[in-house]
Amino acid sequence: MGVTADPNDPRLKRGPDPADSAYREQNDTYLVLSEDERAKGFVRPLRLSYWHEKCGKITTMGRAIAETYARDPHFYGGTYCAHCGHHRPVGENGEFYWCDPDNPERQAPAQQSKVGT
Repeated sequence: MGVTADPNDPRLKRGPDPADSAYREQNDTYLVLSEDERAKGFVRPLRLSYWHEKCGKITTMGRAIAETYARDPHFYGGTYCAHCGHHRPVGENGEFYWCDPDNPERQAPAQQSKVGT
């Protein structure tokens, strides 16, 4: 899986998958903020993992994507569940919560904010 800061990169795909679609692999390339933009600092904590409320599993993302979320929490409209094989919505009405996979007590959604907020 690669990343690009070019929003016109032809390898990019956009939007969430339908909830009833078949499992699919991650996209080949994901859009991220440029290194210079991410270097300006984060407005949210840097978190690498999130919990999917639909399947109860944890997905860990690459650092550039995690830094993009930390710099601009509203940058993405969806994220990928590695277990379900779907890109699904994030934000207030999204399906994902941040978690700390190294601390089981902090995996409960009630203790974490939603991804994209």
